Amino acid sequence: MGDHKDASRSAETPQRADAQRNRERILAVAVTELTRSADTPLSVIAKKACVGQGTFYRNFPSREALVMEIYRHEMQQVADSADQLLGRREPDRALREWMDRLARFSMTKAGLADAIRQATSSPDGPAKPGHDTLLQAADRLLRACEETGVIRPGVTSEDLILAIGGLWQLDPASDWQPRAARLLDLVMDGLRVGAPGRKATDA
Repeated sequence: MGDHKDASRSAETPQRADAQRNRERILAVAVTELTRSADTPLSVIAKKACVGQGTFYRNFPSREALVMEIYRHEMQQVADSADQLLGRREPDRALREWMDRLARFSMTKAGLADAIRQATSSPDGPAKPGHDTLLQAADRLLRACEETGVIRPGVTSEDLILAIGGLWQLDPASDWQPRAARLLDLVMDGLRVGAPGRKATDA
């Protein structure tokens, strides 16, 4: 009896691994294709991911389900980079570089943003995923900066996201990098004013 169970488990494990690989391949292709064009047909994504229609719809029963999963995945990657940067940089440098990554995400995923708007525009469609993971990442960066006295105390993650909201006004098709850098430098300058670790002569 035990041998039968072990055999069943060993047979199931490769199947689960294959299913996970299929899911990851669909997501990787979908990010590329939907970033290029929000209207990319799901059949094109399935074909380029080398999976059948049945496999595709078992993983993502609708276009909305696919887009929401991509959004969560991409936002999680941006959020996770906060801890990676804090492990390698001083807190204020980690915060500034993280803001750069958020800017790149915002500007290079324009097609994906359109797909998200389309997926959430229907009254019966899913609600847009919250920015909780992003806000939590911003909060970790801000608290690390506050603890070392390099920014003014009391700034919240919501404050930061609102302050850098001008990023979403930039045209992704333009030469947006210099303007984004200036905007983020201004935000950092504002965060440093009144920092307890800042000398009066630095003001």
